[in-house]
Amino acid sequence: MKTLTSTLPKIASLSTQQNLQLLDIKREINIVKKDCVKFLKDIKDNTVDLIVTDPAYSGMNEKLKLGHGRIVGDYGKEGNSKWFEEFRDDPENFRIFLAECKRVLKDGGHIFIMFDNFSLLTLGHLMREFFDVKNIIVWDKVNIGMGHYFRRRHEMIIFASKGKRKLNNRRTPDVWRFKRIHNAAYPTQKPVELFEAMINGSASQDFLVVDPFIGSGSSAIAAIKKGCKFLGCDLSDEAVSITKKRVDHYLHTGLDLLQPESSALPADILNKFW
Repeated sequence: MKTLTSTLPKIASLSTQQNLQLLDIKREINIVKKDCVKFLKDIKDNTVDLIVTDPAYSGMNEKLKLGHGRIVGDYGKEGNSKWFEEFRDDPENFRIFLAECKRVLKDGGHIFIMFDNFSLLTLGHLMREFFDVKNIIVWDKVNIGMGHYFRRRHEMIIFASKGKRKLNNRRTPDVWRFKRIHNAAYPTQKPVELFEAMINGSASQDFLVVDPFIGSGSSAIAAIKKGCKFLGCDLSDEAVSITKKRVDHYLHTGLDLLQPESSALPADILNKFW
């Protein structure tokens, strides 16, 4: 049986200096199993530079009753190993979550939160109660997905700030083209480049990046690539285990177990903004 490791392309090993640099970063990467709100409550006020996250919303699947998805199998079925624990995305819960995000962010800190079509309408507007909303960014997945009416090819990201601080790069567009991950090892795995784009625009080296819904750990890999400190959590034992193994392997080898190839299009790499 093939494993993730056995299917990776062979490349030259890291130099001693590169390895030491990555291992030094390891001391500033922390991933824990915890509820997102309890996790945030453990963080001191005004200590986080940047929040990037993709919450596991329940709304699209639970409230719209659209049937069975190929990725997650029978939604809500007991013992369904293809699913994961969700954030109950009602306005009360979301306000509690956003209040904690605002408390831990430094003045001038940025926050990027991903939304599906349903949650953008039901919860997205609540961002204005806590932050200065600056943009809605469109993630173009390049390849068309499933859909019960129009077939889905994009997701949205709300970019907001606590106070005022400019972006690092004013040339960044508001539509980001990165291919979605096929045959992902974890449900809803996002491309590392997606989080790199968020971090590149809003963080500098040694900034503390936080993700309260770490999932497959793509945000952690992106933070390491950008030389940032990272703190993340998830309720799922599987998510925490996958992320820790993924991060440890990357720190020792420079290889990403779950995404060995870039999701960016060759034409976009020439004008790279992430």
